[in-house]
This record gives sequence, structure tokens and C-alpha cells, in this order.
Amino acid sequence: MAERATIARPYAKAAFEYAREAKRFAEWSRGLATVAAVAADSRVSELSRNPSLTAAELAGLVNDVAGANLDAGMQNFVRVLAENHRLLLLPEIAAQYEELRAAVENTVDVEVISAVNLSAAQSESLRQALNARLKRQVRMQNSVDSALLGGAIVRAGDLVIDGSLKGRLERLATELGS
Repeated sequence: MAERATIARPYAKAAFEYAREAKRFAEWSRGLATVAAVAADSRVSELSRNPSLTAAELAGLVNDVAGANLDAGMQNFVRVLAENHRLLLLPEIAAQYEELRAAVENTVDVEVISAVNLSAAQSESLRQALNARLKRQVRMQNSVDSALLGGAIVRAGDLVIDGSLKGRLERLATELGS
């Protein structure tokens, strides 16, 4: 898997630099997410191994499926990937692009899973606390998992803060079992 990430890196950097110069970070995020979803489809994977399909035909297929989500620069990027037999790397390219974008914009995506729906005030209070803790602007996605019993789990990249009642009970059970 590290090899895929290594191969994807220069393409992600090229996409990032293009988007930065064009001041189109958000558009490229949406476009890369779209073509990454298309490339991740098992049918596209099968087609990419079909020797009777040219790179231009494969790129045309991906661009057609992605539709209006792609500007001319993004369509050209897909063509370059197809010519270099790298279309299937689009999920990794999109992920690395988002990391580069987050670093420049000083943002972080945070997933909050709570036992109950958070009110607007609770959500904003949590966002402010996470902004201070992570020293970045937090983009928060909230979801509910009633199996947590109470509390919440916060995921920001590699950081996981388990403040759920279920997590506390599991830690207590582990400590008592030791």
C-alpha cells in the first residue's frame, strides 16, 4: 500500500499546485472526490485492464461519468492519469490532495460520534474546544450511535478521543480483568 501512496504523491502535489495557482481548492476537492469514486468502482477497474480500450477512451469514460463536476483542467488531469496508467490511484491522489489542502488552510476534518444528537450550542462549544486543542480550524461532521450509551468519540486524523460511556466501561472491564 505504501507503494501506491508513493506513486500517487507527485500527482496529488501537481493537482494541489494547479488548484492553488487557479485559486480553486474547493472545486478541485469536489472534482477529485467525484473521479476518485468513479475510479474506485470495480467496473472501472475491470475496464482499465481491458487491452482493447485506449487511455483516451478510458479517460473519456471517467470524465463522462463525472459529468459537470469537472472543469477543463480536471478533465486534462484525468487524461494524464489514464495515459500513465494511474487512474486507479485516484482515491489515494484525492486523499493526499486533501491533506495538502488542510495543511495550507490550517484546517482539520473531525468526526464526532455521539450517543444523542448534539444541539447547535453543544456542537459549537465542542468545535471551539477542538479549535483550541488542535490549533486548527475544525470542520466537524456529527453522527449518532446509540450503542455508545452516553458521551462521544472524536476522531481527527490519527487522534481518537473516546469520551463515551461504552469506552469507559470497556476500559474498566479491561483494568478489572488484568
